[in-house]
Amino acid sequence: MSLLKKTNIPQILFLILVLSSCGKDKKTSVDTASTVEDTMPRMKPLGPEKRISQAYINSVKGRINHFYNKNWPNNSMNGSFLVARNGQIIFERYNGYANKNEGTKITAETPVQIASVSKVLTATAVLKLVNAGKLKLDQKVNTILKTFPYEDCTVRMLLTHRSGMRNYAYFTDHDKSVWDRHNQLTNKDILDILATKDIGLESKTGTRFGYCNTNYAMLALIIEKITGLTYKQAMSEIIFKPLGMTHTYVFDDDKERKTIVPSYKGNGAEIGFDYLDNVYGDKNVFSTVRDLLKFDRARNSPDFLKPALLKEVYTGYSNERKGTKNYGLGIRMINWETGQNFYFHNGWWHGNTSSYITLKKENVTIIALSNKMTRNTYAVRKLAPIFGDYPFNFKDEE
Repeated sequence: MSLLKKTNIPQILFLILVLSSCGKDKKTSVDTASTVEDTMPRMKPLGPEKRISQAYINSVKGRINHFYNKNWPNNSMNGSFLVARNGQIIFERYNGYANKNEGTKITAETPVQIASVSKVLTATAVLKLVNAGKLKLDQKVNTILKTFPYEDCTVRMLLTHRSGMRNYAYFTDHDKSVWDRHNQLTNKDILDILATKDIGLESKTGTRFGYCNTNYAMLALIIEKITGLTYKQAMSEIIFKPLGMTHTYVFDDDKERKTIVPSYKGNGAEIGFDYLDNVYGDKNVFSTVRDLLKFDRARNSPDFLKPALLKEVYTGYSNERKGTKNYGLGIRMINWETGQNFYFHNGWWHGNTSSYITLKKENVTIIALSNKMTRNTYAVRKLAPIFGDYPFNFKDEE
């Protein structure tokens, strides 16, 4: 009794109220964090596909092997090469040096720079955000990146290379008042230059196709703005982790120069880094052919995108000139008048070349990656007629 008399009852009640409130705040904070995390759109694996028969594999494997030996005589490929159907690998090869100085060889687990094939992955992340309602295709870029100076440019125009912008590699190359090449250029730097240096357009926005890396450097910044994550983190959360792409990552020039697989000239001389190597979105994803196969099959999943949006991905947007070549939302295409459609993307950065082909009708995936400069990487399109009616006119084909 004497203890209760000495105790200040109001103080005890106040303390209980404060502690209770702190507990609620903690719970609310955790709940909010979970909610934010749960709204992140993520890719989903396609799941089991129909197994192809050994008889079918035998019927095409010889022709693929013939192509391989002709395209890379004497096993001269320096990289990785894979052909699959229904996600099942029919043919794969790994050859050459990952690092000549260290004597390490390229294996199925060796990530190499996939150069502009990175654009397909950047576009995929953007499309997942659009699909989730976090972004609109026809949203003006300056409503997201506030200092972006070209007010008529939309997200769709960045994806389809119809912004009219100039390539950042050209407008930062010569004039020190624009950029000092002794400093590493970043995506944010590119946006700042566009906003402050009166960089003119190559063509009027929305009037014609002009393949330009600046578009995808800006898309990477949009991904960061919408998700609140770095591009590296967002790509991991939206694509790499959910698909089990354990040998895929976004290169960080500041931290990973000494650990990545370098690239080489055709004569075998190693190619060094330059001031453009910190820019991502247009390049700088490192991956393997097996990881990219997982990615390709996931893009064929019913859960990838809503049907209407998916149709827009594989629509050509540049029709001001008559021809078969076109560009969709982050994918190149050839549309023949006879009705066949061929979807692909190639890449080149330093000594790295890459080719990603998805034969959607036949569920075939063809991927080639090389870290030694060669155009032979792009010849893998010659395999398409093995699987379907693709009326290429290969002049050098026997």
